[in-house]
Amino acid sequence: MSVRGRLPLTRPTGDTFDLVVIGMGSAGIIAAEIAASDLGLRVAAIDRDRFGGDCLWTGCVPSKALIASARAAHTIRGAKAFGVSAGEPAVDLAAVWRRIAAVQADIAATDDNPDRFRELGVEVIQGEALVTGPREVTVGERVLNTRYTLVCTGSRPFIPPIDGITDVDILTSENLFEIDRPPDSVIVVGGGPMACEISQALNRLGVTVTMIHRGDRLLPKDHSRHGEMIADVLRTEGVDVRLGSPAVKVRSGRQGLRVWTDAGDDVTAAGVIVAAGRSPNAHRLGLDRLGIEITDRGVTVDAHNRTSVPTIYAVGDVTGRARFTHVAAYDAALAVRDMFLPGHGTPPGLVPWCTFTDPEVAHVGMTEEEAVDRYGRRKVRAHRRDLTVSDRARTDGVTTGEVVIVTSGGRIVGAHVIAPHAGEMIHELTLAIRARLKLSDLSQLMHVYPTYSTAIGQIAGDHALRTASKLRSLAKAGRLFG
Repeated sequence: MSVRGRLPLTRPTGDTFDLVVIGMGSAGIIAAEIAASDLGLRVAAIDRDRFGGDCLWTGCVPSKALIASARAAHTIRGAKAFGVSAGEPAVDLAAVWRRIAAVQADIAATDDNPDRFRELGVEVIQGEALVTGPREVTVGERVLNTRYTLVCTGSRPFIPPIDGITDVDILTSENLFEIDRPPDSVIVVGGGPMACEISQALNRLGVTVTMIHRGDRLLPKDHSRHGEMIADVLRTEGVDVRLGSPAVKVRSGRQGLRVWTDAGDDVTAAGVIVAAGRSPNAHRLGLDRLGIEITDRGVTVDAHNRTSVPTIYAVGDVTGRARFTHVAAYDAALAVRDMFLPGHGTPPGLVPWCTFTDPEVAHVGMTEEEAVDRYGRRKVRAHRRDLTVSDRARTDGVTTGEVVIVTSGGRIVGAHVIAPHAGEMIHELTLAIRARLKLSDLSQLMHVYPTYSTAIGQIAGDHALRTASKLRSLAKAGRLFG
């Protein structure tokens, strides 16, 4: 495997590295493993806290473990509809939280264990890192000389400027899973993926939930109708969803925490969970002293994750790009590849994502509105298939969901799925967009029956039949010579 020639180093000592990784979350873990294990490079990994980052401790892992418990309770509660006798489930919230902690501990002891990286030859350093030069990182009194630096320090919950919010004890993703159990009633401030997932899960576990979102629909970055459908699902299950009025004031009282909106209404609950977005951990790293631009969104990088200093790269949430674990991991691998190997890798042109509510909401490419803006109304068509006509949905008792495929001139440019397992279904459509396939190409792909993905094949098949119907006269004429 060919490696670029070494950059000149100022001090050939034990503190000289090929790569220094700052932040050992999802991106840092991938980068350190590739550089040390696959490329055989000398790597230092710095973290001020625990390995695993947001994904393991405050994001993907605990939230999905919570969702699994909530799904079990919801299944028991609705079992009668399937001919199974069951009553209201007895939910032990403290036990649910203990299970979440156990799942985290298992991953921390295996995949994200610092000792695993030491065995790969990575020097693990705990402390606050400061980038003190184009090829220099300082941790405490140690000065590390490095060919390249990769910054992947992640993000933290954004706290909106609500009157009184700094005077009360609030919950965020950073401390929600550190407590012994959640409050019996909560107000969730926000309307994005985390707010929706937590609201539904806690409600299913018996917590009284009120959502307050400043926007007029949930999941504003997804297909517009799907945000409305999730709001309907949440309301049907018992969540009090309040849209279009931001929270403006919060106070603590004997009844709990009271939150007012700009519409003048208010609600009181035992706790408040703020899930209103993320802020990059981009400051206090010394990057600005080197002339690297930092905006409200994060560290500015080019398409290959490189800052204005060629030896310093940044990936993941700290850059303000799509804040997903899979994006951070992809960009980390791309950055290491571009640092040490000839040529350049291919930056991702598509970012699929999924909100793990029930049903799940998955997205890739353009919405219908975005496609119309780019290509014009006459060239764009949104092909829909409602899950009420899906045999698999009928057998599973699913009543909410659809598949939407957006095309321009027949070529697939966007796809949006609201369905059970939508996160699994979106990959086929992501590949179709990446390969510049037309809907007619998907009609030639056989889909397993009965699956939710059958709906994708049915959309493509319907399109093919409409095209064939235009040739009906030729088909009839052929009978004369049969």
